Amino acid sequence: MAQLTPNPNTPSISINLGNTPAEAASNSIQIFLLLTVLSLVPAIFVMFTSFARLTIVLSFTRQALGTQNVPSNQILAGLAMIMTFYIMAPTFRAIKTEAYDPMKNGDITLEHAWDRATVPLKQFMLKHTREKDLALFVHLSKSPKPATRMDVPMEILTPAFIISELKTAFEIGFLIFIPFLIVDLVVASILLAMGMMMLPPVMISMPFKILLFIMVDGWHLLVGSLVQSFN
Repeated sequence: MAQLTPNPNTPSISINLGNTPAEAASNSIQIFLLLTVLSLVPAIFVMFTSFARLTIVLSFTRQALGTQNVPSNQILAGLAMIMTFYIMAPTFRAIKTEAYDPMKNGDITLEHAWDRATVPLKQFMLKHTREKDLALFVHLSKSPKPATRMDVPMEILTPAFIISELKTAFEIGFLIFIPFLIVDLVVASILLAMGMMMLPPVMISMPFKILLFIMVDGWHLLVGSLVQSFN
């Protein structure tokens, strides 16, 4: 029987974990943490910025108009994303200047960059978070009352910011619904007086609501009001 002999030209792969330099291991950990943060960017973008309020208000507007899927969800999400970048530009610029650039230049570590990055983001979130909501989650967490608003930890500030944004978005959505609801009531009353009870009022009122929205330059007023609500 022929005996197999190892071929000296066969490529081999070896893994050595025992002699890894400390600096290389530290860089590997930093890369791993950075990739972890990047994987959370979509959730951070949705829940830590103005995106939630914008999408809810735009959805309310579409429902108030009664146009069903016009504009589509993709268009509303795209518009909300563009407006979010516009509103959050000062905050993102501060994060880049104070955290990302020093870390890229090697002046600070990833941990210090994270601490610096949370400061502008926390300032934005605190500006649009109600005291009542902050007090609620401080009480639920059973933690000591922070000395200042900036001392509020992110695990308490985040849910408080979210429910504050939801409340504000629903308030704006209610105000948007009022004029269109009046149009629906007027059209329904006219149809009822004319005895046309079998005709859906929505079919008649929707063109009038679209015309009203166009006459008042609705998109201009809506976008301008939303941006100003964050100032």
